[in-house]
Amino acid sequence: MHSLRLRNDTLLEIGTFLVRRWSGKEKISLSIKDQKEIQTKLRENKIIMFPLDKYQGTDFQKYRQFRTALWYESMRIKHSSKILSNDHAFGFILNTLDTRRIETIGRRYWQGMDEEIIFNYGFAWLYRPLLNSLYGHNRIVEGFTQYLLLGDIKGDIQSNAFEKIQKAVTIANEAVKEAVEKEHGVDWLEKKVSEIIRILEIDPLLTIPISIPKISSGIAMTEQDFMKTLSKIAKYRESDFGELDETRISEGKQVFEEFKILLEEAKRSENKGIVTSIAGISIPLVTNVDETKIYDIDLINNLKAKFKEWKSGWKEQHVVSGDEFDQETYLEGHKPFITDKKISIKTRISILLDHSSSITEQEIQYKKATLALCEVLGFLKVKFSVYAFNTEQKQVTCWLIKPDNLQWNNASAKRLAQIKANGSTPLAEVYNLLLPTMRSKKPDIFLTLTDGEPSDPDAVRAVMRDFKLLGIKMVAIGVGPDTGGAITIANNLRWLGYERTLAVSRLNEIPKRVLNVLGTD
Repeated sequence: MHSLRLRNDTLLEIGTFLVRRWSGKEKISLSIKDQKEIQTKLRENKIIMFPLDKYQGTDFQKYRQFRTALWYESMRIKHSSKILSNDHAFGFILNTLDTRRIETIGRRYWQGMDEEIIFNYGFAWLYRPLLNSLYGHNRIVEGFTQYLLLGDIKGDIQSNAFEKIQKAVTIANEAVKEAVEKEHGVDWLEKKVSEIIRILEIDPLLTIPISIPKISSGIAMTEQDFMKTLSKIAKYRESDFGELDETRISEGKQVFEEFKILLEEAKRSENKGIVTSIAGISIPLVTNVDETKIYDIDLINNLKAKFKEWKSGWKEQHVVSGDEFDQETYLEGHKPFITDKKISIKTRISILLDHSSSITEQEIQYKKATLALCEVLGFLKVKFSVYAFNTEQKQVTCWLIKPDNLQWNNASAKRLAQIKANGSTPLAEVYNLLLPTMRSKKPDIFLTLTDGEPSDPDAVRAVMRDFKLLGIKMVAIGVGPDTGGAITIANNLRWLGYERTLAVSRLNEIPKRVLNVLGTD
């Protein structure tokens, strides 16, 4: 059961439910992004978490850490009026104090979180760096954080620096206690930060490196070591939490039932809604594929920004006459009036991805480009389906990556990630496999991405006529190693009867070319 990884969409669903329940606010939005730190944006009612693979441990242990981190951010939403940047010492220390404050308040009515908090601190101890591996004043700030939250320090530090840390932590604990008892907020705690900074003798603008979960190379985390860490943390926090059993903490039976339900739901919904009764068309079924390696976040975001007009449905354009006059444009000698034109993308498109052996060297980049294309098509709410073909056990197979009736999601990315480049380019055979589906679905455009000539050109020309009789526009993109090679492939494809062919030598240009093929009106 643990071999099935939680998909981000499954995690988002339960995470959104939990954060709204914990914070008491229904309008909170949750997102999961591959970034360096967790962020809570109070004004936007938004929490941004990083994915499970940033954490260490088993899948269950990762989920518990994610869940507890989400609880803390929910408590910030509910009980904090401001969150400063962690980039500098002043904001970092204030946020650390506030973490203890919201933890204390939150535990009053979420007592079931006690074991999860201690469990989380156990991993936090393993993630924290050795003090003797740090330099300058960052060492004393890290020492203060470790001693305040975890009750001890890792590594060695000079005795006079440790005395400062102990004194500062005493002040911090007293401040947190008073803030809780007298119901003071972040603004009141903020006044105490200056006193702590004076004791530590550091610059309030000292840059603090972002700390993400990690375990230094060469340090092995054994079960025995982790149990010792849990015992140590539980003992330190005994005055706050009471006596806790580290074995119960480690097992996390209460949360495991929740985790088990999530895994079962992920397994049921992995291919929910995806059916195919066409012989030769298969559905990739492996669920523990790491799809993150084919995500190019920068490419996806750049494309979304480029085509945001399509998302909004309106495009500003200059015309000869209208209601709004643009003086600057007039002086430049262009059409001086501005109007908004309604645009829409009604084109339905089916995409076929060539996964023959010739793309092996560029397979990851090829998948990144096609995944970015699918992400943007989904963003623009275009109705599209995706297929791929390769050779499995000497048999040509056409794979259904995404049907047109489902949204592009993490499960679709997993299906794309597991298709291996192998075999030749039997386009005619693949087209014949897809023809019954295309006859039923009748997309406006059938787009083929390929980097080579088909095994049987004459057979391709013949089946192409069948597609055209259905009213489907046949388009092909020739992918080549360089500009000349791409143009040659595109020219060869044109003679096969495609109504439009394009050449691409840089794989990250694929999404733009495809998006420009789509008709708008």
